[in-house]
Amino acid sequence: MSRQLITFELGDQSLGIDIMAIREIRAWSPATPLPNVPAHIRGVVNLRGVVLPVFDLRMRLGWGLTDPTTRHVIIVVRIGEQLQGVIVDAVNDIVTIRPEDMQPLPDVGSSQAAALLEGLATVDDRMILILDLDRLAPPLADAA
Repeated sequence: MSRQLITFELGDQSLGIDIMAIREIRAWSPATPLPNVPAHIRGVVNLRGVVLPVFDLRMRLGWGLTDPTTRHVIIVVRIGEQLQGVIVDAVNDIVTIRPEDMQPLPDVGSSQAAALLEGLATVDDRMILILDLDRLAPPLADAA
């Protein structure tokens, strides 16, 4: 069965998240830092009365710290019962992935990024890394 992904950019990389997990895409707004949280947790923002944890996807994948600017966006995703924000460089488009378009990750040894990915897909000659949200953002109590 085909599935739809929202694709986005982190540096030169194209990544995708299942569209069913996405609640909204919003402009970057500074997060209020929290003490004693993992380095990839940038803090929290107020989303219409809901306190939303925001994490730096680039940092979570082990690709360095994002220095957010007004061009960055926050993708609000539902992981389990919690809404969380993910900082990305830019949102691209919606793509449909057929099962035959998905490929498993090659065995490249233990890698922090590979442990957070569901697989790869090729769409129009570009390689998209598919994020596994359940592995990407464990509950905050488990991430500390």
